[in-house]
Amino acid sequence: METTHIEPLRVGVIGVGNWARHGHLRVLDLLPEYALQAVYSHRREAAEEAAREYRIGRVAASIDELVESDDIDLVVVLNTAPQHAETVKRVIAAGKHVYCEWPLTTTLAESKELLALAEARGVRHVAGLQRRLAAHNRYLRDLIAEGYVGELRSVRMHVSVNYFQAIRSRALEWTVPPENFSSIVSIYGGHFLDMLLDATGWPVSIAALTPNQFPVVTIRESGVSMATSAPDQLVLAGALKGNAVLSVHIEGGKRSGSGVQIDITGTQGDLRITNTSAFGDVGDDYRIAGARGDKAPLETLDVPERYHRLPESGLPSAVLELAELYRAYARDAAHGTRSAPTFADAVRMHDLIDRAQASHALRQFMAIESAE
Repeated sequence: METTHIEPLRVGVIGVGNWARHGHLRVLDLLPEYALQAVYSHRREAAEEAAREYRIGRVAASIDELVESDDIDLVVVLNTAPQHAETVKRVIAAGKHVYCEWPLTTTLAESKELLALAEARGVRHVAGLQRRLAAHNRYLRDLIAEGYVGELRSVRMHVSVNYFQAIRSRALEWTVPPENFSSIVSIYGGHFLDMLLDATGWPVSIAALTPNQFPVVTIRESGVSMATSAPDQLVLAGALKGNAVLSVHIEGGKRSGSGVQIDITGTQGDLRITNTSAFGDVGDDYRIAGARGDKAPLETLDVPERYHRLPESGLPSAVLELAELYRAYARDAAHGTRSAPTFADAVRMHDLIDRAQASHALRQFMAIESAE
């Protein structure tokens, strides 16, 4: 692990929901590159509890108070996606550097607007697409770039999660309205597509299905049922540069057996990347196996030690992926580099998902006559 000293970035956090507490606050408390200065939540008692637990200097009375504070360098926006655009605009207007959780906004137009505003104001911006920076993915990217499989021929990824079923908790109620851009396709699709495509390269063309199989969602605690057209699955086919083919299947609401499997085929060899969980707990690590030549068995390829860059901790694997993003951003801010994903990456991903949903909307099915 590097020992180069970097002056801590002073952080203000907006929003203390489940992922903020499970991931962000634990990471910001772990990494010496950051100092938690202030926190704000519309539920003041939640902000006060977080401040006590993580020794945060103060609880801000309002978003404006937090973003205008002189002792804050970076504002971390962790409220829900429908609130991002307005919140981020206020941060940019105050001239503060800004981290925003994915999805950046609920529409591509708003995301483009935030990118333009941040660039014009000269503030650094980072989007919460952390999985690309995980140790296993950086190693995978290097294996492909160094020719382990030769020229790419095919890339296949399947991701499934137990979440986003027809019955959901109150904490996930905001994911139901399609206008919130917070479906399994938007959230998990965005994260995993970004992870994969950062390693393999982006498609030059796609076709997709984004069906809705849970047209009515019931909130467990209240019993209230809500109609929705938000997609529950993504099935995407595409072409990568160099004539390789891409296939991706992301499905929510899988009752059991969920996880991740990626298969990469090349002219010289093969790679398989697996994880028994799409949202990693402690020990839910990605495993890479590879083989070169004809009919060779897949053998484990351990991620070399140089790819592990974080302080020792007992944090879950999904949280460690987030820590890699924060580590990268701290070094970007200190050295003027750009290794952490930015709003431009969020715009690119939002555009890809919109194109996938447009492909589904414009689809034409070829009728198959029965042989009976």
